[in-house]
Order: sequence, then structure tokens, then C-alpha cells
Amino acid sequence: MEEQILDPDRATRLARAILSDVVLYNPERVQLGIERDDLFDRLAPELEEARTYFDSRVDAGVAQKSGAWGLALVDVLVYRSRHIRSQIW
Repeated sequence: MEEQILDPDRATRLARAILSDVVLYNPERVQLGIERDDLFDRLAPELEEARTYFDSRVDAGVAQKSGAWGLALVDVLVYRSRHIRSQIW
């Protein structure tokens, strides 16, 4: 078993890496999810698996205090996709 991550910066990097992989392996679904404003529903199984992995690697207190997962969701899934036409922006 791998050691729990206790450093908030490492937790943030891990969250971003995990979510980057979700985007990498699901580009069409990410695009459709943003266009149709159902991104989180469309990627629910992948995001659940990704979050489970993140939670298994990062100390719960560090994860909660840093907000790394939520920040990475916005930055990696939403902000990086800002070029896609959407009704929400």
C-alpha cells in the first residue's frame, strides 16, 4: 500500500493528473458534456472512480482542507475546455 499524501501541493498535483487522464481518455464525452451542460452526469462513473483513487492516496484532512479535488475539477475539466461552445458561458 502506498503512503498517504500529506502535502497539499502534492495532493493538488495528483488531483490535476488524475483528472487530466479522465479528459485525455474521454475527449468527445467532455466536449459533449460541456456543450449540453451535463458534463458531471456524463462522466459520473469515471469521476467516481477517479475520486475514489484520489481519496485512497490523500490524507482525508489534507484533501478536505486543501480543496484540491474541487479546484482541479474546475481547472482541468471546465477552465481548460473554455474554448468549447456552451450555454453556460
